[in-house]
Amino acid sequence: MIGFPQAYLEGKEVKETSSLVTELCRHFYTQGWVSGTGGSITIKVHDASIPKPEQLIVMSPSGVQKERMQPEDMYILSANGSIISSPSPKPYPNKPPKCTDCAPLFMKAYEMRNAGAVIHSHGMESCLVTMLNPQAKEFRITHMEMIKGIQGHGYYDELVVPIIENTAYENELTDSLTKAIKAYPKATAVLVRNHGVYIWGDSWIHAKTQAECYHYLFDAAIKLHQLGLDSATPDHGPIQRAIHSKNQFSTVKSGVKDSQNQTEPPRRCIVLDIEGTTTPITFVTDVLFPYARENVGKHLNLTYDTAETQEDIRLLRSQVEEDLRQGVTGAVPIPHADEGKEEVIAAMVSNVEAMIKADRKITALKELQGHIWRTGFECNELKSVVFEDVADALEKWHSSGIKVYIYSSGSRLAQRLLFGNTNYGDLRKYLSGFFDTTIGNKKESRSYKEITETLGVDDPSEILFVTDVYQEATAAKAAGLEAIISIRPGNASLPENNEFKTVTSFSQI
Repeated sequence: MIGFPQAYLEGKEVKETSSLVTELCRHFYTQGWVSGTGGSITIKVHDASIPKPEQLIVMSPSGVQKERMQPEDMYILSANGSIISSPSPKPYPNKPPKCTDCAPLFMKAYEMRNAGAVIHSHGMESCLVTMLNPQAKEFRITHMEMIKGIQGHGYYDELVVPIIENTAYENELTDSLTKAIKAYPKATAVLVRNHGVYIWGDSWIHAKTQAECYHYLFDAAIKLHQLGLDSATPDHGPIQRAIHSKNQFSTVKSGVKDSQNQTEPPRRCIVLDIEGTTTPITFVTDVLFPYARENVGKHLNLTYDTAETQEDIRLLRSQVEEDLRQGVTGAVPIPHADEGKEEVIAAMVSNVEAMIKADRKITALKELQGHIWRTGFECNELKSVVFEDVADALEKWHSSGIKVYIYSSGSRLAQRLLFGNTNYGDLRKYLSGFFDTTIGNKKESRSYKEITETLGVDDPSEILFVTDVYQEATAAKAAGLEAIISIRPGNASLPENNEFKTVTSFSQI
């Protein structure tokens, strides 16, 4: 742990951060987030010479008028949460200084998420949104523009924020907040029922931006609810009347009989594979892959200097370096930029061709392919294909209140492009979210456990996974999901006497 001399504590970086906290609290007061002495913000003292995990932390005092605080009222904490500088007492009627009661909760965001700033808001919308459904353990919303302001989310994604129960004293929330942060690795906020919300970001700018987006989305959900509309469905249609079940509300009737008169479990979510499940394998192998292979050089030449393509090159170079260490056939070193654009592109093309030929399911390749395909769809050179039963099934499940997600080795961008440009029109309105290999390998059970946690389903058997690959079905089943194998033209044969139910059409589900 770094020791900080008094001169540093009184220096420019600490003073600027303390002034920033007071400035932001005055602004948040006008938004209704920190009125009545409640709520606060804490910021790490940014200093490029000090590793972020070891930077000092500025926190506000407890029980004070947040809009009237001055920089000298701040507490300075070490990276482990120890107070190393306290403000001087002020005369009556001011209370004796005391560090914010939120400190233990703030520290969890710093420790578990390497945050640069944390905001605690008592905004009315963050309180009311937790009261719309007293049994709900999470807040969900999708297909809203402001979702794009939340780290790791796009317009078509479903935003999930865990809800923990309130306690009489702020610091008693620490254990439940810790569990929520651990259980929802993608979350950058935790709601506290009848209380408010904790929001964190990599920097104070990121935390503030996300806080504004979260409050907008909470307000939108409340207003949609007042209109009888569901914020958690893509089309924000009428709220489905739910049947109360253990710890949740389910819109799906239990004890549904399948075509063989066997009782199937209730389902809240369906997760679909793409290749060989919703879409013919031949479309991927004979259309998409060749298009990416034939256009990779052209794409790289046209977009070489963009941040997106430079990130694609960085990701693929990192993958190739690992491939070379592992002795993977076809891997060719990708030179660095100072060796010339043509040399970099030539090596990229060679590696991409080898990876496509080997049908590699790796994130670096899938991201680049998605960007190439985007150009193809935008230029009307590509039109995706789904089986004739898919569109009707998606519409039926959606109208029944079942949320449908996609899990594919293709990037989330590629998935959205595919379902947004099909032979049956734009089907994204029926989809609640997309998963790709950034969540894990499709043949590993931990990937499906991660999906279960992300979807917030208490019982993984309430998720149905449909795929054409036996190993993926086996992994999903090991994680507790129900799995069905899709039998489509051109799919690989299955092991004899396997335990999975099979369907040849989604109409059979």
